[in-house]
Amino acid sequence: MANPLWIPATLAAATFQVGRNALQRGVMPSSGPWGATLVRFLFGLPFSIVFVLFALLVVPDADPHWSSAFWISAIVGAASQILATAALLSAMHRSGFAVGTALQQSSLPMTALFGLIVYGDHIGAIAWLGVAITTIGLAALSWPSPRQLRASTAGAAFGLASGAMFGFSLNAFRHAALALDGEHPIFAAILCVAVVQAMQTVALILFLAWRDAAALAEVLRRWRPSLGAGLCGACASVGWFVALALSPAAPVRALGIIEAPIAAIAGHRFFREALSLRQMVAGAAVIGGVLLITLF
Repeated sequence: MANPLWIPATLAAATFQVGRNALQRGVMPSSGPWGATLVRFLFGLPFSIVFVLFALLVVPDADPHWSSAFWISAIVGAASQILATAALLSAMHRSGFAVGTALQQSSLPMTALFGLIVYGDHIGAIAWLGVAITTIGLAALSWPSPRQLRASTAGAAFGLASGAMFGFSLNAFRHAALALDGEHPIFAAILCVAVVQAMQTVALILFLAWRDAAALAEVLRRWRPSLGAGLCGACASVGWFVALALSPAAPVRALGIIEAPIAAIAGHRFFREALSLRQMVAGAAVIGGVLLITLF
């Protein structure tokens, strides 16, 4: 039986993630998708380290196990998340903020399938029905109008790729935290965030130094506005990792769908993006599907 604390942890993570995505989008025109991806890790890492120090004070007897199972899951999850984040930013750039975020929600069926096939995490029949309903609703929510079809096709491809990679990374991070310290799952989740972000930061800095030094310089130059994205990113990551340490990945990703309507509101408020009646009806279907999934 999952610890019910995964529910508030997921809601907090989804809220912070919308803020992080919006702030990352603001730096993308000058630094590109890879530079904007680095922002969430580089400027989130200091906050993640602070969270670890606080967790050590709360759980002084924690004994993390640095096993091969942890490192394999952490490295695979870190690489998948980097690629997923860059794909998400490209999808939002091509299809709009709310639609790009909705396309990324294809991570829901991917998460459930990867969790079952790769890690053996099971959810009930009602929850699988909820996965199907929610997926259909998300597809309807993000389907472009004929006028936007050409522009949205590229965005859809990036969004779906982002969803697949996010789905895999969620399962990898869950099992990395469980391998690190199963007796203190919340502490393990917080520590796992810092380790993963450190790996991702080093990898992206080396990649940008090799391929796009100008983008790296632009990221460092814009450190002040990027701190907000880093803080939101660190808070979102802690929320996701804590929820994943307490529950199978599919229900966590399902409840995280709350990010889609939050993103729609943010897109309308900050980027003046409108939603059609079809998208609003699809949103209602998404809510119904999410309720079914959380009954796992």
